[in-house]
Amino acid sequence: MVEAVSEEQRKPRVAIVFGGRSSEHAVSCITAANVLKVIDRDKYDVVPIGIDTSGHWVLESGDPDRLSITDGKLPEVDATALPVLFGAGRELIVQAPDQVPSTLGEVDVVFPLLHGPFGEDGTLQGLLEMSDIRYVGSGVLASAVGMDKHYMKVVLAAAGLEVTPYVVIRERDWSRDPQACREAVGRLGFPVFVKPSRGGSSLGISKVNSLDELDGAVAEARSHDPKVIVEAAAKNPREIEVGILGGLDGADPTASVCGEVALIGGGHDFYDFEAKYLPDEVEFATLSVPADLPDEVANEIRAKALTAFEAIEGEGLARVDFFLEEDGRIVINEINTMPGFTPYSMFPRVWAATGINYSDLVDHLLALALTRPTGLR
Repeated sequence: MVEAVSEEQRKPRVAIVFGGRSSEHAVSCITAANVLKVIDRDKYDVVPIGIDTSGHWVLESGDPDRLSITDGKLPEVDATALPVLFGAGRELIVQAPDQVPSTLGEVDVVFPLLHGPFGEDGTLQGLLEMSDIRYVGSGVLASAVGMDKHYMKVVLAAAGLEVTPYVVIRERDWSRDPQACREAVGRLGFPVFVKPSRGGSSLGISKVNSLDELDGAVAEARSHDPKVIVEAAAKNPREIEVGILGGLDGADPTASVCGEVALIGGGHDFYDFEAKYLPDEVEFATLSVPADLPDEVANEIRAKALTAFEAIEGEGLARVDFFLEEDGRIVINEINTMPGFTPYSMFPRVWAATGINYSDLVDHLLALALTRPTGLR
């Protein structure tokens, strides 16, 4: 006879949420596929929840192979799967057509593996806070600041970190006086990088070498976000990245070893979407972990990464990216509050080199979330 498992005896139930409405939908699915492969099923009861591109929540199969890039095709959430929602008492409810809604039980923690707006930017975090549901990663403020490259720079500069010179082009600026916007960008000097202000995974980013290329680059960025940021390009910089993990039991956050990204051809002017994620293109990017840096430089970069994490009031995890310029200046590029977990991503690699493997990394993040209260803290 099989004994029933009481609510007190059961494993913590983890809802892995992925997909979403942003242009980084596929990257989120790829990230989820890798987390689903390594999460300890003996320790956690895992419920995969997809958000399709229309914003509908569904109960996904959680098949990692289906959520990976196959034959060059990017994955997406199955929009035909059964719809789900959170009910009272943190319960996950399945709404099958023409049937009485059924419950999958109480969710103990959400692992929100969403990238970009409508998931990584504080919107989902606010929903979970209002529902009194614990979750992995930064809260509402840090997520919002980390998502918007404009306000990220404002906060990081206020913390004493050097940021790249930039110009913000809002929708009203471009529609009212595009020439003034062009002149402001021209004062930065060329080349520049034109980016969606609230985006990631290098989507919508263009390297612009002259003013006559600007309008097309702004249009491309605006296809992802009406707010555009234009950044002066660093001169022959080394791109250095550091992972941050929150500490358990009140311990301070820690920084990983430094990693370095270097492009080795393939027609990539910068570390773009294809070089980051597509199997046929990732060979054109070399990720060196640990980066070949003098100890004093590596330690300074790691310290600045922790300063950035504290400045935005980050929680749980982050990846912090820097430019190490020819003259030795360390310029912060950005902080990412939900970095990618794909096989090609820097975040799991720098932590593996620091001594925490992928599975233990996921376990650490869930342990952090399970012990952190919701609400003001």
